Amino acid sequence: MREDGHVRSIAILLATGINAVGQREILGIQLGDSESTQTWTSFFAWLKQRGLQGVDLVVSDHHGGLVAAVAAQFQGASWQRCQVHFMRNILDAAPKALQEDLHGRVRAVFDAPDVPTARTLLQVVLTDFAPKAPKAMQTLEAGFDDAIAILAFPFPLRKRLRTTNAVERLNEEIRRRERVIRIFPNRAAIVRLVGALLMEQDEVWSTGRHYLPMEVYWNWKADTAQQPTPLPLSL
Repeated sequence: MREDGHVRSIAILLATGINAVGQREILGIQLGDSESTQTWTSFFAWLKQRGLQGVDLVVSDHHGGLVAAVAAQFQGASWQRCQVHFMRNILDAAPKALQEDLHGRVRAVFDAPDVPTARTLLQVVLTDFAPKAPKAMQTLEAGFDDAIAILAFPFPLRKRLRTTNAVERLNEEIRRRERVIRIFPNRAAIVRLVGALLMEQDEVWSTGRHYLPMEVYWNWKADTAQQPTPLPLSL
């Protein structure tokens, strides 16, 4: 955008969520000078002041500032590292000749029915690939626990909550419109354009099909003797 006579980049902080009945919602947007821990912390605090509560799961990529802010603002919630982004990180650290085989093996780890099975499969992958792709195995081992946090949740909820694909599609719609304008005249213009798009999307979500089968979630909450609260915040 143009500000103080200069053209500069600016970050849009965006959060979507899934409410108590299983429909997606736009939780809010803010503009920030960067995606730092401070800006994400301020953004999350603002969402909580507006009434966001009972967050069980936060899904995002592995942006350092964002992850630190999640830990500070949503204590007690699980953090799911986007498996798509994580897989990309692993493969980027592996020799090209091994990437196809490694992708299938790691995918099997992520698709495990439970944590013990995932850990067993992980050890086999580490043993098989450590001599040939040590950096990739270091990446996999370091991020493993965060990437399988979703296994604590019921199976019908996992597919849609293990990646940031849903919000990435929304981000692409924002980028598609932003590329047409290229340089915004001020902050208000950004909020007007992006806000209008998000209001339209929120209405579509609120009148469409439910995104998650929440009866499964509520039964799981009752079985684990947890206090029923709205499910996730997806970033």
